[in-house]
Amino acid sequence: MSRAIDIPAADGTIDAHVFTPGSAEGPLPGVVLFTDIGGLRPCYHEKAQQIADNGYAVLMPNVYYRNARGPVVPEGQSFRDPEVRPTLFEYAGHLTPEAQSRDFVALLDCIDGEAEFADGQVGVVGYCMTGAFALRMASEHPDRVAAAAGFHSARLAGADDPNSPVQVVGTIEGRVYLGHADQDELLPPEQIARMDEALAKAGVHFTTELYKGAAHGFTAKDAPAYDATADALHHKRLATLLEETL
Repeated sequence: MSRAIDIPAADGTIDAHVFTPGSAEGPLPGVVLFTDIGGLRPCYHEKAQQIADNGYAVLMPNVYYRNARGPVVPEGQSFRDPEVRPTLFEYAGHLTPEAQSRDFVALLDCIDGEAEFADGQVGVVGYCMTGAFALRMASEHPDRVAAAAGFHSARLAGADDPNSPVQVVGTIEGRVYLGHADQDELLPPEQIARMDEALAKAGVHFTTELYKGAAHGFTAKDAPAYDATADALHHKRLATLLEETL
């Protein structure tokens, strides 16, 4: 069960989708789902609905609304195609920490104003580049974000990167779960260790888990890296986190 929605934001209008369980009556605890670099597409609609079916209202925004409405990858193509990748990198380059911050405000305002969402705290989950978004949203809105999760996250703790979320996790008050692909070239062991150290130093209640044998992108059904076993574990871990916090 989903519906399209337009969200007023400082930088324009965010086109988004709200997912709810087919049989449940609202309002329901809210969860924000940020797609990976590929943007809106069927496998993420499926992912959002699976989360919603556990008893949540899920808000999935188009992170690229500044540049395009709806899916940005043509049907039948993917991030791996050389004619698609430059566009995605260009669009992703506009998602600075400041731009993300403005979007977080708009998304929370939307949740506060739509009937599907219950009052109170929310969860947020991101994939690939948006694992960092989830952590940043939790750090900037500690009173609202009860749970933040990232799966096969990228570049969470680059050395000497002033825009890295590792710089801001000290203000997080909610719980954090990070599910990492084993030997992920976009998040090497030293970055995992750096993020774990920052979370521990800040006293954040967090869990880090390595998905052995899984590659970057293991939850995306339209990617060669898709791993059904790891994807099922990701849904199980996320369901537990949300159940225990929301």
